Amino acid sequence: MELEGKHVVVTGGGGGIGRALAVRFARQAASVVVVDRDGEAAREAAAEAGGLAITADVGREGEILRVIAEAEEAYGPIDLFCSNAGSAQPTGGVAVPDEAWQRLWNVHVMAHIWAARALVPAMVERGDGYLLNTASAAALLMTPGAVPYTVTKHAALALAESLAVLYRGTGVRFSCLCPGLVDTPLLDRVEDPAVDRAVRMASVPVAPADVAEIVVRGLREERFLILTHPETTDAALARARDPESYLGFMADLWTAAGGRAAPGR
Repeated sequence: MELEGKHVVVTGGGGGIGRALAVRFARQAASVVVVDRDGEAAREAAAEAGGLAITADVGREGEILRVIAEAEEAYGPIDLFCSNAGSAQPTGGVAVPDEAWQRLWNVHVMAHIWAARALVPAMVERGDGYLLNTASAAALLMTPGAVPYTVTKHAALALAESLAVLYRGTGVRFSCLCPGLVDTPLLDRVEDPAVDRAVRMASVPVAPADVAEIVVRGLREERFLILTHPETTDAALARARDPESYLGFMADLWTAAGGRAAPGR
């Protein structure tokens, strides 16, 4: 996909990867809509990208529908929808309350579904359209001590794979961005020091601008899986070939980071 003249929406676009994507897409002469819960951050990013800012909580379907309606009113049919919003909280395991699980489920999975439900039928009719869902390297691997994050990111990847198969040959394309460690404010919001250390021990951070460059290349090549760290592929292969050794390695990493067994309640 070439971005020149395209209408692009980026959720979670107020900072980090989302902001870098919005700015990079604008450099490719795309019309960019920046969506974020933080209205000021959305406006700042949109000003940098020369686009439109929309304040919205993508963890609710009605907000997704409003974003799409406002974006289409401004720039016409959406060519590329980047479902990028995410959260690193809460960390923990079975003790995490249901409402916190549901919040992450809505942002990391349902937001992708709601966007696809609203956009894909028209894209199929046009024979053209692109959905880019941001998951995480944790979708292929895991983040020790962050069970809701890991589970919902696995689901996000499975959803993107499923849609790519169901709509193959219609002209609608799908990609899933699975970044490793990226130097963004999201990482600074990790409350559990052991989780923070484990993530930093497992990967070398890259800059959001570097991720944006990788994404532009991935979209141009229409690659389904867009990775930022080569070691993600190696680790995913090791996980598939020898799961016992992989789990042992991750358990050792968790212990080295100072992690402990999660309480049952």
